[in-house]
Amino acid sequence: MNAARTTRNNSPQSVAPPGATEVTEVSFPIVGIGASAGGLSAFEAFFSGMPADIDPGMAFVLVQHLAPDHKSILAELIRRYTRMQVFEVEDGMLVRVNCAYIIPPNHDMAFLNGTLQLLEPSEPRGRRLPIDFFFRSLAQDQHQLAIGIVLSGTGSDGTLGVRAIKGEAGMVMVQSPESTEFDGMPRSAIATGLVDWELPPAAMPAQLIAYVAHAFGEHSALIAEQTPSNENALKKIFILLRAQTGHDLSQYKTNTINRRIVRRMALHQIESIEDYVRYLQKSRAEVDALFRDLLIGVTSFFRDPQAFQALEEQVIPQIFDNTPPGSVIRVWSTGCSTGEEAYSIAILLQERMEALKQGWTLQVFASDIDRHAIAAARAAVYPASVAADISPQRLARFFTAEADGSAYRINKSIRDLLVFSEHDLLRDPPFSRLDLISCRNLLIYLGAELQKSIIPLFHYALNPSGMLFLGTSESVGGYFNLFSVLDRKAKIYQRQEDFAGKQYAALRRFLPTRTVLSRSSAKGDSPVRLPLREVAEQSLLEQIGVAGALINGQGDIFYLHGRTGAYLEPAPGEAGINNILRMAREGLRLELGMALAKAASSQHVVRVSGLHVKTNGHFSWVRLSVGPVTRGTGVTPESPLYLVTLEESPILDPAAAALPAAGAADTEVDADARMAALTEELRAKDEYLQSTREELETANEELKSSNEEMQSVNEELQSTNEELETSKEELQSVNEELATVNAELNTKVLDLSRANNDMNNLLAGTGIATVFVDHCLRILRFTPSASQIINLIPGDVGRAVGHIVSNLVGYDRLVADVQGVLDTLAPKEAQVRSTAGRWYTMSIRPYRTLDNVIEGAVITFVDITEMRRIEDALAKEQPSLRLAVVVRDAFDAITVHDLDGRIIAWNPAAERIYGWSEAEALLLNVRDRIPPLLRDDALVTLREFDRDRIPEPYHTQRLTRSGAVLEVSVTATALLDASGQIYAMATTERVRDAPAHASGEA
Repeated sequence: MNAARTTRNNSPQSVAPPGATEVTEVSFPIVGIGASAGGLSAFEAFFSGMPADIDPGMAFVLVQHLAPDHKSILAELIRRYTRMQVFEVEDGMLVRVNCAYIIPPNHDMAFLNGTLQLLEPSEPRGRRLPIDFFFRSLAQDQHQLAIGIVLSGTGSDGTLGVRAIKGEAGMVMVQSPESTEFDGMPRSAIATGLVDWELPPAAMPAQLIAYVAHAFGEHSALIAEQTPSNENALKKIFILLRAQTGHDLSQYKTNTINRRIVRRMALHQIESIEDYVRYLQKSRAEVDALFRDLLIGVTSFFRDPQAFQALEEQVIPQIFDNTPPGSVIRVWSTGCSTGEEAYSIAILLQERMEALKQGWTLQVFASDIDRHAIAAARAAVYPASVAADISPQRLARFFTAEADGSAYRINKSIRDLLVFSEHDLLRDPPFSRLDLISCRNLLIYLGAELQKSIIPLFHYALNPSGMLFLGTSESVGGYFNLFSVLDRKAKIYQRQEDFAGKQYAALRRFLPTRTVLSRSSAKGDSPVRLPLREVAEQSLLEQIGVAGALINGQGDIFYLHGRTGAYLEPAPGEAGINNILRMAREGLRLELGMALAKAASSQHVVRVSGLHVKTNGHFSWVRLSVGPVTRGTGVTPESPLYLVTLEESPILDPAAAALPAAGAADTEVDADARMAALTEELRAKDEYLQSTREELETANEELKSSNEEMQSVNEELQSTNEELETSKEELQSVNEELATVNAELNTKVLDLSRANNDMNNLLAGTGIATVFVDHCLRILRFTPSASQIINLIPGDVGRAVGHIVSNLVGYDRLVADVQGVLDTLAPKEAQVRSTAGRWYTMSIRPYRTLDNVIEGAVITFVDITEMRRIEDALAKEQPSLRLAVVVRDAFDAITVHDLDGRIIAWNPAAERIYGWSEAEALLLNVRDRIPPLLRDDALVTLREFDRDRIPEPYHTQRLTRSGAVLEVSVTATALLDASGQIYAMATTERVRDAPAHASGEA
């Protein structure tokens, strides 16, 4: 496989020297596998599913929650299930392809420049997240070559790492929850919506190898080359995305789009972009998946701590200094993803306001085009692993742990500060009158033209001293006339006045028609009025000549018609976008606001008559009308406009009009009386209002007091709850570590059980009786054959050996001998006999452990009965053996023949004297050695021998092999059997000096 290229160093245990800075290029995928409780069986299933005949073409790094004080045997266990080399990581170890690496206990591990770096854990036990830590470093170092796999485990470790890997165009697998022993970690990762596959561990290797082959093998380079050049196919993809999601991504950076498309093609093993377009047309789910891939937001709480420190120390204090207490501070977080960054800013604002001990109204608007991300942000619930990004003080102050300990929830005091909305920065109008805009790591994905239009838009939306907070790789480009640099490293900018008139570009995007003002392209004349004027005039033509204004749902004025000065006046302060509610004169403001709200909710014209409006020191009666505008090119359901008309009413007062006519005098009297009555009624109402106000203040004081008491109780309960949560987290971490140790010990127990079975079978198979005793001479174990020597049954285990009756004869020193061996550590041996008549060699030796510690004694009995029998037989045969030596070394011929004359023994001297070898002689009869003339008489003499009549030595003749006759002196001896009967004759024959010829002498 082409992806299987190795690093520069071929030794997996090579460690970079201290201070080394060499970068080792890794050109093969690195698979990080994270697990916690129940992970051991998942690891075994995963590696058992690896093909046995091919190399995977990648490296595997296993990260598991391990007890810090327990030596891990994970590497030893994994070796049983894979043919790859498996190493426990050492600091600085280089990573090679087709190898597996195991994290050691009590360490965090990171990936840097092709090496694995070990670090001391920075968090206390119970809050360590080694999987997230490794996954994040792997994503930052390897980008699209990073692959993350989350297996069985409790908690949420690995979730933030999954986001990091997906943010770098990597791939993520998760163990299917139904196949896990503990599904907390897999479910937390799945909840992100970023997981590519949910599979049981045994099915993962095949899918993993197929993905690597398509993503990094022979087809990947071809796909990567074709995708950028095929603009027609890319346009079709953008069309499909826009049709289904409503968002146009065609102006995003091409490289980012291409990487995501190539990755999706690799996941589905599609080799051409045209085939992928056809697949998108058939699968709405894949369109959504591609859209989510393109919008992956890599975010976290207080991401880039140095940048947020600059925000906390430089920006937020200045915002509060520029805003008087009681005012509103408005912040906009664009591209907020799942909301971590927006909540981080809200926390900083809340902390600053509490430190100043004064009141402001805080509003944080957070927007994104991903509805799934916005839904997650609104829920304000985050996995427990976010604790690694938040200080313990802020975690305790602004977060509440869920009941099961798997997540944290943002406190209501912070949640209420934020407003989340699905908002397209490129299409929808911006928020306005802002003190801070945070747009971090969004511009880097947009093309240059979009960036040029967004920066002026931000300038328009900010207050005159507003701040802009960008990502570490972003800037305001060429718009330094709009923004000054406040902190270049943290990318914090402050708004400047727009002297070049570039706000027009921002206004063009802000208003619904996006064509509010334009300049003549042919001449440099002043701006000409465009469709909004036509919309207002067309609506006003249907009315009588009245004053009017075209506004949006918030009251911002787009266009004024007629003489509106009698009803509206500019609000004090800096001029900007004028709001009709702030400009309304006395007597008009309240009813105007209510009428606008009713018109916006009902989408019908709302009319109010008899308004008493103060103008230049006198009051006039005014009729008000507010209604939606339904015509015009700028009117859309997303941005409705409203027409406000104001005209002077000819009727002074409807009540006054109903009064009957009277004379002049009566009129004056009635007027005075009416004025007195109205004054009295007004005084009574004032008194009642004052009384009500006092009662309300009293009730408020009581409620405030109760609220303070409840707050105190709540803080105590919260403190107790935080302590319990901390204890719970520690216990949960310890429980996970114990589960891991338990799994390893279970495997060890199985190994020990097999070894014990092998040992029992070995001891039983040898037939050697063995008894194990401890220091107190209590029986620990014995083999079955030992029960034949000492009367043992299984129930005797634990009893003293001296209490057991033995079957040994004449040996009663067993207890003393065992104690002596334990005292002196000198082995002892003895031969003993059982009542059954069998002999044994008894051996008593100290019982030593692998650490050379004496923990008792071992008594063995080796059966030597057969050896003793042989020894006894040999002892009986000793005289015969000595006689045989004499016969062998004698100078006289010694022979033995039976009663029929057959020779049965022939010594070396007989062979030397007569010439026949022993083999030849044993085939002869004694008559063959006697001369013929003497043969008959000699045989008669032999038959007459008995045990009582043995002849005296006599002289006779014997033949040699050559036929010569020798004169010999013969001594005959009878051989008796066990019953005393003669069964053979032994003769000793000595050659006489003078040879003789055959004669008649017998």
